[in-house]
Amino acid sequence: MTQPCIEAFFDDATYTISYLVGDPATRVAAVIDPVLDFDPASGIADTRSAEAILAFARDHGWRIAMVLETHAHADHLSAAPFLAAQTGAWVGIGVHIRDVQKIFRPVFAMDDLKTDGSDFDRLFEDGDRFAIGTLAVEVLHVPGHTPADLAYRIGDAVFVGDTLFMPDYGTARADFPGGDARTLYRSIRRLLALPDETRLFLCHDYKAPGRDDYRWETTVGEQRRSSVHIHDGVSEDAFVAMRERRDAGLPVPKLLLPSIQVNIRAGHFHQAEANGVTYLRIPVKWKTKEGPPA
Repeated sequence: MTQPCIEAFFDDATYTISYLVGDPATRVAAVIDPVLDFDPASGIADTRSAEAILAFARDHGWRIAMVLETHAHADHLSAAPFLAAQTGAWVGIGVHIRDVQKIFRPVFAMDDLKTDGSDFDRLFEDGDRFAIGTLAVEVLHVPGHTPADLAYRIGDAVFVGDTLFMPDYGTARADFPGGDARTLYRSIRRLLALPDETRLFLCHDYKAPGRDDYRWETTVGEQRRSSVHIHDGVSEDAFVAMRERRDAGLPVPKLLLPSIQVNIRAGHFHQAEANGVTYLRIPVKWKTKEGPPA
C-alpha cells in the first residue's frame, strides 16, 4: 500500500498543526486544517502561514487539489478560501457542519448564513471514500468535541483534528455548544480500535508540563498505553466525569468569536462594507438587568 507523504506546518500563535498530504505517485496533495493568521488586537489578517504551504508545495512539485477541514475550529481562522483561490482546490468538511451552523446562526445574528453547508464544496458522511491522487481516503465521523468532527484515514495515517492530543496532554474539550463528553469518549474509542501501529496526526499541541518540544504524531498503541485521559481501562463514566470537571475550569479560546463565525462559512468573512473594511460581530451580554445605558 502506498503511504502518503506528510509535511507538517506548526503555527506558534495558535499551537495549530496544518498538513500537506501528498500522493507520491501523482504529486496530487491535500491541505488539512490551514491557518489564516489573525491578530485580534489590531484586526489584521495575514496569509503568511498559508503562503508557506503554497511555497513548499511549489518547490517540491505538489499540486494542491483539495482543502480538508476536520471541523469548524474555535481557536484559529481557516485559510481555506485563500488556498482555494490560489490553487483551484475544493474545500470539504463533515455534513454535520449544518448542525453547527444552526447552533451559531442565532448567536451571531447571521441572518444571511446558509445552514445547508453549501458554503463548502463537499460535505462528507461517515464512511465516505475519496482519493488524493491514487491514495484512498476514508472519512470517520468522530463527534464529541463538536457535532461535525471528522478524522481522515489515509494509509496507515489518521488525521484526527482536535479529538485527541499527545498522550501526555490528553483529549479535546467537549463543552462547546453541541459538544458532549460521552460522545467524545465513544469517538475516541472508535479511533483506538484501529491497529496499534496506526499513526495519529494531531491538530494541536500545547507541550505538556515537563516536555520541552512540540509534538503532533503519536500512535494508537501509544494512546492506549499512556494517554493521561483515556488509556485502556478508563471507563466511559470516569472519562465523562473527568472531562466535564476539567472543561468547567477551562478559559474560552482567545479567537473563539472570530473563528466560529468565519469558519462555519468555510473561512469566508462577511462582505466588506462601503468603506472597504470587513467586520466581525462580537456578542455582548449584560450582567445587569438594565442592560446597556440608554
